[in-house]
Amino acid sequence: MAKKPSTAQAAAPPAASEPAYPGQRFGLPERGSGSVASMPRRVLALFIDWLLSMLVAYWLTGSQFWTIAVFAVEVYVLTATTGFTVGKRLVGIRTVRTDGGLVGLRWALVRTAILLTVIPPLLTDRDLRGLHDRASDTIVVRL
Repeated sequence: MAKKPSTAQAAAPPAASEPAYPGQRFGLPERGSGSVASMPRRVLALFIDWLLSMLVAYWLTGSQFWTIAVFAVEVYVLTATTGFTVGKRLVGIRTVRTDGGLVGLRWALVRTAILLTVIPPLLTDRDLRGLHDRASDTIVVRL
């Protein structure tokens, strides 16, 4: 007589195979154009954007006090409309929705607000998506 599976065995989901590389579950290539951007590229783009924001803030106001506001506006507007910031364009990466579309105004606002809290972008998943990417259903890819 066959033994009935226990409730725990019946409720357990089938074992999912782990993706072999970041972005595989989104159908992205492993390397090259369209693949997930590496963390060093993302950090370099952030550094460039921050320096540019400092220069613009100082030029406009004579003070670096407004750097965070300039940075927020740059990241929000450019991410919403193009997926690029100046830094991202220079290092060859872009932010897109996981379905490949533009981020848009609403999701760029969510993404930028969370990005400004600093820590969430450092908490990445296996696809190198920070909390700000996961909250806005975005991913940063290479050009």
